[in-house]
Amino acid sequence: MKYLELIIFAVFAAVVLYQLYAVLGRRIGRQPEDDAPRPGAATPPPAEQPLSPVEPATLDAPAPGGLNAVRARDPGFDVGRFLDGARQAYQMIVVAFAAGDRATLQNLLSPAVADSFEAVINAREAEGRTETVEFLHPPRADLETIEVKDDVAHVIVRFLGEFRSRTKGSEGEGVDDRRTAELWTFERNLNSRDPNWTLVHVDAAEA
Repeated sequence: MKYLELIIFAVFAAVVLYQLYAVLGRRIGRQPEDDAPRPGAATPPPAEQPLSPVEPATLDAPAPGGLNAVRARDPGFDVGRFLDGARQAYQMIVVAFAAGDRATLQNLLSPAVADSFEAVINAREAEGRTETVEFLHPPRADLETIEVKDDVAHVIVRFLGEFRSRTKGSEGEGVDDRRTAELWTFERNLNSRDPNWTLVHVDAAEA
């Protein structure tokens, strides 16, 4: 009887260890080799990547050198609150871009980025295609760099998001689950009383 119990226990232990390995063995979130920013031209979101889990933002990394420069001009600047706002803006912009919601995009984008997005929206409408986006998990937002040039602050945030895209067109309907990794640059004039930040640049990043 004890021998049978030992066999059952061994099988159970093997199953538990396999499940732990399946969870802990995944490559999730930012790795050391992902730290370097990747400059480039502004492009509409998103760039597709293989689907995998998304982690919440982490704030335990050393503060970038430009953070002191921003706080010298804006003592109330808080990294956590900024990333929360950036994450909300990211979701609003991705959803509005897919839906062709120009009114929402107008107040969140710089003229250059707005023109880039507008061109894609116009092409989609000319083809008779529509799209809606639903986020599968809260996107992850990581602070990459902060710098101040003259009176203008630039903050680059690395976003990792997962969403479900539903499209309709002449070819029919489609559903696509996507993972995106992008670097978004937000800008604000520190002399302005307007506390809002504007998206001025979008670039693809490594997942």
